[in-house]
Amino acid sequence: MIRGFFRLIGLLLLAGGFVFMVYDGARYVADQSLRFTRFGQFWNDIHQSSQAAFRAWVEGVAPWVWNDVVRVILEQPVFAVLGIAGLLLMILFRPRKRLIGYTRD
Repeated sequence: MIRGFFRLIGLLLLAGGFVFMVYDGARYVADQSLRFTRFGQFWNDIHQSSQAAFRAWVEGVAPWVWNDVVRVILEQPVFAVLGIAGLLLMILFRPRKRLIGYTRD
């Protein structure tokens, strides 16, 4: 049951990544300039104080993680971050292969 829940979350993240890819593509067609929506900007638009609280927590635990890992992720396009997170969840929680000729006890 938990596996199905995480696969559903992965599918929703993958769909969200596709929506942002279409959004950025439509903006490219309208403006004739390629500008991707960055993940940090998207998170800031959704809930600004949670991003600041997350930054304070990460810098309190391990300051190098913010500059080397989190900031790099926040500068990536939203469709790439959501798409990769969705694919990872879909792959990690995929159904197990059935064993042919064996029964599970």
